[in-house]
Amino acid sequence: MSDREAVEPGFDFDRDTAVEDDGLGRFIAEVTDRWNIGIAPNGGYLVSVALSALRASVSKPDPVAVSALFPSRAEPGAARVDVEVLRRGGHDSAVARMTQGDETRVFVTATFGDLGAATGPTAVLEERPEFPPPEECVKAEGGPAPEFVKRFDMRLTPDTAVWATSKPSGRAEMCGWIRFSDGREPDTAALPLIADSFPPTLFNLMSTGWVPTLEFTVHVRGRPAPGWLQCRFRTRYLIEGYLEEDGEVWDSAGNLVGLSRQLARTRG
Repeated sequence: MSDREAVEPGFDFDRDTAVEDDGLGRFIAEVTDRWNIGIAPNGGYLVSVALSALRASVSKPDPVAVSALFPSRAEPGAARVDVEVLRRGGHDSAVARMTQGDETRVFVTATFGDLGAATGPTAVLEERPEFPPPEECVKAEGGPAPEFVKRFDMRLTPDTAVWATSKPSGRAEMCGWIRFSDGREPDTAALPLIADSFPPTLFNLMSTGWVPTLEFTVHVRGRPAPGWLQCRFRTRYLIEGYLEEDGEVWDSAGNLVGLSRQLARTRG
């Protein structure tokens, strides 16, 4: 049985990020348009495909630190992921390069650990944000990424959803709740995708078009509890078209489970 046939067939994320190992450190993937933003696959989805190959190559289960570059725009279709394991031990480190034809689409470095066995001092010095409950938030539907949005049940807080119906709020922030629409529960494999799933913060600052990601980093801080994930994404600096987007992901038990940062550029 292939890796692709072995995954849970009922969940979109597992099926669409599955890879097949050729036994030589290379993996074959099928990039689907079901996770497109416009005509291009979402960056977090592409990272998740590469992470499937990386996770199959190391001994630790959780991607605790992930960093990705996007040298060229990917497209739906066949892709190859080449993996090199750099270190094995308390943490495993590896790199993956996803290519289509002769073009490198995504380059991912990741460190894996076992968050279920993690122990040590803990100090959370910022409080979990307070949002209205999901039923009082605005359900994301259609918009510029209708196929991508179908994969989720996403609820934006009323104050950060205004860009879609009236005008930008003037504050570069996107907040709300998210879960998979097919009932798949969150885990550490899905957190990099979740961290790149909300509309760009810039939509609440100005009218803009495409906001492609140049570099994307995720730190996974814990295994999420089942249920809704609570997300907040903020931008403080837009300089000559370049912006940072910082994200927090909290689980249903009130635990911080993910932090993210990406560098993006607006294509007005």
